[in-house]
Amino acid sequence: LGCAQTGTGKTAAFALPLLQQLHTQKLKTIPKAPLALVLVPTRELAAQVMESFRKYGKHLKLWQAAIYGGVNQNPQVTALRRGVHVLIATPGRLIDLLGQGHVRLDEVRTLILDEADRMLDMGFLPPLKKIIARLPEERQSLCFSATMPKEIAELVQSLLRDPHRIDIAPPATTAQTIEQQVLQVDQAGKRELLQQILKAGDAYRVLVFTRTKRRADVVARHLHQADIEAEAIHGDKSQNARTRA
Repeated sequence: LGCAQTGTGKTAAFALPLLQQLHTQKLKTIPKAPLALVLVPTRELAAQVMESFRKYGKHLKLWQAAIYGGVNQNPQVTALRRGVHVLIATPGRLIDLLGQGHVRLDEVRTLILDEADRMLDMGFLPPLKKIIARLPEERQSLCFSATMPKEIAELVQSLLRDPHRIDIAPPATTAQTIEQQVLQVDQAGKRELLQQILKAGDAYRVLVFTRTKRRADVVARHLHQADIEAEAIHGDKSQNARTRA
């Protein structure tokens, strides 16, 4: 059980030992039946974790696939049919493909839950329970979470037996490299203030969070009008648009 914020090296912490283990065991792939399952909450994280596995395992004869919604399932189904050692999946798409018979989980030896607290925030507890019920009793399970609310503690209790717990940072702490400031401004002045901050010259890569999807589009449009390069990303956009952004 690992408690660690995003950016502390969680992916390497589970991917490197897993790749080493699979490489040493020299296990062959089985069509539709992955040997390791990594569950993540979002499409972007699935793609990111997949990329990490590819880089770390570049010189190993191991196969990975990522499955997530918002895109055509056919390439994902083809990869599963060929057989993969590691499957990275969002719960929704995995449940879909299980229902269609394109994947089975009876050969999974290692289960990894990445960002478990976010999966619960997004309402994935019922799908998670369905998925876990399909897994073999004998397996190794790893759970990573930035926070440890009561629901996560209960999930961990049902998932792990006498786990080793590793805390990289106290829950909900800010990374020491981040300087925080609050600028108070009325609604009408926000647009101009944001533009001033972005044009100050030391803003190289910036994330601007908005309360709604529509607001994200509005802010991006205003920044464009002020000759500031900006893209909006939210759940109403297609996966291709999100990936481009």
